Amino acid sequence: MSLELWLAFVAASAILLAIPGPTILIVVSYALGHGRRAALSTVAGVALGDFTAMTCSMLGLGALLATSAMLFTALKWLGAAYLVWLGIKLWRAPPTLPAAGAEGETGAASELRPWRMFGHAYVVTALNPKSLVFFVAFLPQFLDLSAPLAPQMIVLEATFVTLAALNALAYALAASAARTQIRRPSVQRAVNRVGGTLLIGAGVAAVTWRGGS
Repeated sequence: MSLELWLAFVAASAILLAIPGPTILIVVSYALGHGRRAALSTVAGVALGDFTAMTCSMLGLGALLATSAMLFTALKWLGAAYLVWLGIKLWRAPPTLPAAGAEGETGAASELRPWRMFGHAYVVTALNPKSLVFFVAFLPQFLDLSAPLAPQMIVLEATFVTLAALNALAYALAASAARTQIRRPSVQRAVNRVGGTLLIGAGVAAVTWRGGS
């Protein structure tokens, strides 16, 4: 793979990742509600989720989803239901105020364990049939058919996962920093409800939007 082709892939991936989607909504919502610990947990979940989706695409699941309308629809409904469930939980969540000297962590916030936040971010990222199909359509544009494909795919996957993790981390740290400015329960409650509404909307949009399905 030439340096020019790799740089083109980096540029295209960075632009696509910068556009907020359900994954970024999860990252931002948890960072606002739980601080830096949530940022690290959800970023790890995003990275593993993208790794899973890209690997499955390379192994042919993306192509199978593209040809099997029933399987695509089933996975789409499952992912949408999960987003709606997370949105409802966030909408109903009580405000968690940052405590002095605790780097934004409180007893209420610690009730949601890091591994749970990691798991939620992973599932939302990996359980997205459109991502699987997208990778099948996106990756071949940056492959050099005159060279061995396996090393190129490994480089592209490692590059995309790294960029996805850095992008999620940037959003999470920005949200975590903003959290220290949000101390009134009414403001935090409003943030939770806006984030929950957006997640519910993303879930509904996932099953009503016909583009790519």
